[in-house]
Amino acid sequence: MTLILLAVNACLINNVVLSQFLGICSFLGVSKKSETASGMGMALTFVLTLSSLVCGVLYHFLLVPFHLEYLKTIVFILIVAALVQFVEMFLKKYGKSLYDALGIYLPLITTNCAVLGVALLNVQKDYSILTGTVYGLATALGYWIAIVLLSHIREKMVYNDVPKSFQGFPIVMITAALMSIAFFGFAALK
Repeated sequence: MTLILLAVNACLINNVVLSQFLGICSFLGVSKKSETASGMGMALTFVLTLSSLVCGVLYHFLLVPFHLEYLKTIVFILIVAALVQFVEMFLKKYGKSLYDALGIYLPLITTNCAVLGVALLNVQKDYSILTGTVYGLATALGYWIAIVLLSHIREKMVYNDVPKSFQGFPIVMITAALMSIAFFGFAALK
């Protein structure tokens, strides 16, 4: 039951993009088309979940026993970079259209502060390996939900009469702010 509550909290209530404001660059940059947004959500879900697991294992079984906790940030960055390279190679070979659509944002998952942030939060909150992995998965699913919702809204906004001063990036920021307020409504689930 605790893991379910943690997952709902990470996915909806404390959404990584809409409440913690981590991973904003890819959230705003890749959300123009729903297909691309979904692909980014999938890629980030894979990287975030696996990095939470691997970082948790290395932290608990290597860094802590040898008193090397101070190396956690460097180790976590290396793990994330390796996983992103794996995703990039996989997409380049088996999903060329998605690879091309994601463009520069795919390698930027390495520097996506949401991925590193979750790994560091797992350590800071002293989560077990299982709890940290569930937290990573739920956080990634929350990101995926948010980016897909924004992409669908942005696709519909093309048909709206938006005042000239709000066209482009300003209306996207207003939309993201309204989504953030809407997701705040999930706080009643606590």
